Amino acid sequence: MAWYGWGMHPFTQLSLPAGAAAVHWFEQASFALTDAPGTLLLVDPYAPHERSAERFIHARPPLNEAAWPPRFVLFTHAHDDHTNSETVARIHAAAPRARYLGPQESIDQIVAETGVEAGQCTAVVPGQRVAAGTMAINAVYAKPPVGDPAAGIAPPDTPHYGYVVEAGALRIYLSGDPINNFADHRSLTDAVAELRPDVGFFTNHPTEGEFPYFAGSARMARLCGVRTACPAHYQCFVKRNYDPAEWAAAVAAEGVATHIIPRNTHHVFTSHAPGVDPR
Repeated sequence: MAWYGWGMHPFTQLSLPAGAAAVHWFEQASFALTDAPGTLLLVDPYAPHERSAERFIHARPPLNEAAWPPRFVLFTHAHDDHTNSETVARIHAAAPRARYLGPQESIDQIVAETGVEAGQCTAVVPGQRVAAGTMAINAVYAKPPVGDPAAGIAPPDTPHYGYVVEAGALRIYLSGDPINNFADHRSLTDAVAELRPDVGFFTNHPTEGEFPYFAGSARMARLCGVRTACPAHYQCFVKRNYDPAEWAAAVAAEGVATHIIPRNTHHVFTSHAPGVDPR
């Protein structure tokens, strides 16, 4: 793929109509978002270079950081596949003035382990709205800080957030790694629904149990109020993959439209018809 070498990735040069936004899904829960004015936001960038066949589905990292110099980088939580210091160090080399946002734990990690300065970082908390160039980021919980004792779910080992990103006329929900029974927590679903998301990207797995199963993810999409739901958190690890078509069938049964973005490609969402834009 020619873009992998010198020069900017074509996504960074997209010409979008007013109000539109584009989302590139790399793999796992790693994304790039851009809007008509051209703000580039990376979310949970993850591109380690050591990729054994036993662990990774794909031998080559999904991005060359030099081709994706962002204005902003957003983290959902401080797990390695969401806050990856190796990847961040290369982003910092390509875009030394980029700004970083996320939980304090993610900020502390990248400041300690990369060349990113504390002054380039903003710690966010659920309920907060933060400007990011021409975009705005609304933080919500992905997992309750106390877990769910009644369901036997322990508190998370680090704070887990999701975000509703305002990009153009679109509101794009990124679930982060949600608690398995997210749809049973009105405080969680209502916090997202009140932000009126148009499109949602949902971490899930059919059997693993940390995240919602397909049926739970489908309920989550409906209760969060998205018009179009997209799958995430697959096509990276050999032991954490799933068939997105099976997930989409469960979501459709809840009356929510779906759109599957193939690995390492993008889709343009418009305010009038997210998920079915022909481009």
